[in-house]
Amino acid sequence: MNTWLSLLSYWPQWLSGVYLTLQLLIISLIIGFTLALLIMACRLSPRWYLKAPAETFVFIFRGTPLLVQIFIIYYGSGQFNWIKDSFLWDVLNSANNCAIIALALNTAAYASELFKGAVLAIPKGQLESCLALGMSQRLAFVRIILPCALRQAIPAYSNEVIMILKSTTLASTITLLDIMGMTQQVIANTYETIPCLVIAGVLYLVLNAIIVGIFRALEQRLRVRV
Repeated sequence: MNTWLSLLSYWPQWLSGVYLTLQLLIISLIIGFTLALLIMACRLSPRWYLKAPAETFVFIFRGTPLLVQIFIIYYGSGQFNWIKDSFLWDVLNSANNCAIIALALNTAAYASELFKGAVLAIPKGQLESCLALGMSQRLAFVRIILPCALRQAIPAYSNEVIMILKSTTLASTITLLDIMGMTQQVIANTYETIPCLVIAGVLYLVLNAIIVGIFRALEQRLRVRV
């Protein structure tokens, strides 16, 4: 009991870790979602010079561990003088920015695969109906096909969001004090390994529950509209 009471004094540190975790999650998801749509569009394009780079990007970021990607971006970027001498170094010299970039690129690769599958699952009759009504193929895709595909992809995308939340724990490996980073710091101060890890696990469970609730409410609202 005394152990748990003694850990209460560290709640401000854990709350700051929650704030950083949410910051990493939200920013990386916004960037990753936008990139995923662009990559998905390139992968569906008949033009090889758009499709080939997009397919290569997805293959690389889905085929390598996120931890490796974080280390390459954080430690590797400083090995090139042309990066250090350019405006890119203003971004890449921050561990926070490097973690966001790695998370965003990783989720963009996986989300583009989800969105691509959702688009291909749309019956071809919908596109043909749009074309018969005088819509251009691009307009039909933007106004009809893509919204329907995103609606279908919501359940799968919610899993991706949860996976990215769990992946933010890797940010602690590059000195960031997110929930896991703060937990390691508290463990170093108190030597209470199990209680600290239990608290970290509870914090992640609460965040996961909030995410699940948001996506369920979103699915229910879209279902009612349909």
